[in-house]
Amino acid sequence: MTHTYTLTGITCSSCVATVTTALLTVAGVTHVIVSKQDSTATITMHKHIQLSTLQAALAPKYTITIAHNITTENVTPWWVIYKPILLIFGYITLSTLLVQVSNASFNIMQAMQHFMAGFFLVFSFFKLLNLKGFATSYAMYDVVAKRIPMWGYLYAFVELALGIAYLINYHPILTNAITLVVMSVSIIGVLQSVLQQKKIQCACLGAIFNLPMSTITIIEDALMILMSAVMLVYLA
Repeated sequence: MTHTYTLTGITCSSCVATVTTALLTVAGVTHVIVSKQDSTATITMHKHIQLSTLQAALAPKYTITIAHNITTENVTPWWVIYKPILLIFGYITLSTLLVQVSNASFNIMQAMQHFMAGFFLVFSFFKLLNLKGFATSYAMYDVVAKRIPMWGYLYAFVELALGIAYLINYHPILTNAITLVVMSVSIIGVLQSVLQQKKIQCACLGAIFNLPMSTITIIEDALMILMSAVMLVYLA
């Protein structure tokens, strides 16, 4: 079921990310859309959740109340929720394959290099659109950002630098080694959140899209780890 509530106290994009992440931690909540313009929170849940429970998950500056236009509908299909990330992966994959058309034969190493360049450039772009919102969401689950909040701000620029490095083929061994370390550390927090069934917002696309943490996030990080490891072995 999906309920729409009136939400006050939302003043910026960072507030949207903070409230979304907080509401996703409530047991039974599967999807949250917060609108700063409409001052609403549309929450999809397995069963009805008391308003007091939702309010308890929020900071005092935010107030959630029952709206007049409460609606109930079927649970949103997973492919609709993850449509943005699926489209992005589709575009990056298509671009990678089109580059290979001009080659005499398919070059798997070059294809992986270009795919990773596209991945890091696109994902860093969305993080940089709302850097503070991303850092806030990332600190909810990343093992490093929890202890060193500044890492959430630096991480987006690390991804940007890696994207450029892969694009220009800058010191491949160094680039892949950094990728392997960074993504291996990043996946720890993702695995912990998914295994503990925590309902929090995935920060992979920054605070622009409301994507819940799931096995898709694990696959995304694991793919980067696998590709960088394969390329390191090939280059050794």
